[in-house]
Amino acid sequence: MTWIRRIDGLIDTIVSAGKWLVLPLVALLFLQWPLRDVFRAYSREANDLGQLIFALYVAMSVTAATRAGTHLAADALAQRYSERRRVQLARLGAALGLVPWSVFVFLSSKSLIVSSIAVLEAFPDTYNPGYFVIKAALWVLSLLMLAEAIVAVFRPARVGD
Repeated sequence: MTWIRRIDGLIDTIVSAGKWLVLPLVALLFLQWPLRDVFRAYSREANDLGQLIFALYVAMSVTAATRAGTHLAADALAQRYSERRRVQLARLGAALGLVPWSVFVFLSSKSLIVSSIAVLEAFPDTYNPGYFVIKAALWVLSLLMLAEAIVAVFRPARVGD
């Protein structure tokens, strides 16, 4: 199934690119103090940009954690199951848990996000532009998780599965 491989590759590209957001995020967090206390300027702008980057970073990191299998999991009982049974349970969980959740989050946040993007909503305290990106990060999260769930459900089984 080449379409699954394409989706999987796209997710991998997005998640791989997203991990680099941590560098400007750390830089902005570090710069807030000297900007506020030494230069007495632009600390609020650095904070706003840091929030924007953090929202996108978190939206992508949830999918990255899912792909890496590093989420907290209640798998004490499942460790006794065969590898094949665990794969089946993971697929079932993706189909019955992640897909509906992702679709629900996407659809239920539609009016909030569309209205925010339509007016290019600014940060409420500073009126700096870009607050709409924080809200749109929710769609990034839900769409990446939906795509990851689809890949998990339809990924061809490995020989040992």
